[in-house]
Amino acid sequence: SEIKHGRVAMMGSIGSVFAHYVKFPGFEAVPTGIAALDSDLGAKGFSVLFLLVGLLEASNWKQNKGEPGSYGDPFKFGQFTMEMRTRELNNGRMAMFAMAGQLAAELQTGLDPIEQFGL
Repeated sequence: SEIKHGRVAMMGSIGSVFAHYVKFPGFEAVPTGIAALDSDLGAKGFSVLFLLVGLLEASNWKQNKGEPGSYGDPFKFGQFTMEMRTRELNNGRMAMFAMAGQLAAELQTGLDPIEQFGL
């Protein structure tokens, strides 16, 4: 599960920065970051996203007989090596710390990750 949480954290840490600049149509008035959950539309959007991800996970779940999180090399890039697996695991661990830091800083200051830098 560490590899899966790491992948989600990698997407989330980039996504929280990306969300500062890009908003879905209809969600322009919703604040970014954790503050989005305080708005009605943001909370509804999060609930829908949470439900869709849960349904996707439940519908695609199957007992893994191989290495956890392993999809092999579906695009034949030749990069499915132990070194690349270790790099992905380490990057995922760093992303989990990045997400924890972004969320803690936002809870303290009320500013999203980009606003933290004064941009």
